[in-house]
Amino acid sequence: MTDPSRTGSNSVGPQSSPQTRDVGPAGGGFAVVEMFTSQGCNSCPPAEELLTEIEREARKEGQPVYALGFHVDYWDDLGWPDPFADGAYTARQGAYARAFGSGGLYTPQMIVNGTDEFVGSDRRRAATAIAAALTEAATTPLTLSVEDTAGSDEHRVVVDYQTERPPPRAVLNVAVVERGLENDVPRGENAGRTLRQDNVVRAFTSVGLDAPSGRVELAVPPDLDPGQASVVGYVQHHGNKAIVGATAVAVSVGRGI
Repeated sequence: MTDPSRTGSNSVGPQSSPQTRDVGPAGGGFAVVEMFTSQGCNSCPPAEELLTEIEREARKEGQPVYALGFHVDYWDDLGWPDPFADGAYTARQGAYARAFGSGGLYTPQMIVNGTDEFVGSDRRRAATAIAAALTEAATTPLTLSVEDTAGSDEHRVVVDYQTERPPPRAVLNVAVVERGLENDVPRGENAGRTLRQDNVVRAFTSVGLDAPSGRVELAVPPDLDPGQASVVGYVQHHGNKAIVGATAVAVSVGRGI
């Protein structure tokens, strides 16, 4: 079904015991898999199932594949406001559209390492793109540390980062993603369905890499389950959107869980 608002088609503080994780073996590849989706789109559930499979397989095999489900808000006025939607994620998808020269938004859309985009339910294309990404060396190693916030504000995640050799005008994207989310959809194109989704983006920020290290703080929803959440960080060119380094760390290690 065509995107209702744009052209396109979806047919097709001090630290305490921080925990860290590196980008992986020196010279190793990685894949950042961004999905733009909506609970109001009836073509999106198969793509979200694929994103779940990608995330589970990566965890099982210990592969540096990082899945993120960005829920856009341009379907919200068609009967069901997606509880995970955010206008900032629509704006992020729009920035990709401008970089690709496509000028249109659609769901579901999958983007691998910021440069390879296709319909999000295309299993063969996803497998090919991820396999190719894993063969390309990371040029900007990245380390994340999650601050121990036990006994303090439980509605924030504080992340320290350190990079090497960031490209000029690079940005660091930091997302808190949550697995195992499930809810009923009473209206809209998915009316009557119960949707289960993984690696839904619950908080997101981008900062300029003016220095190779620093700290970011993200406000997270009060219903976030730290035991099912991770922080994904990835370094990205400002202009062509190519992602040159990525890693992830569990939120729970910084919450004393």
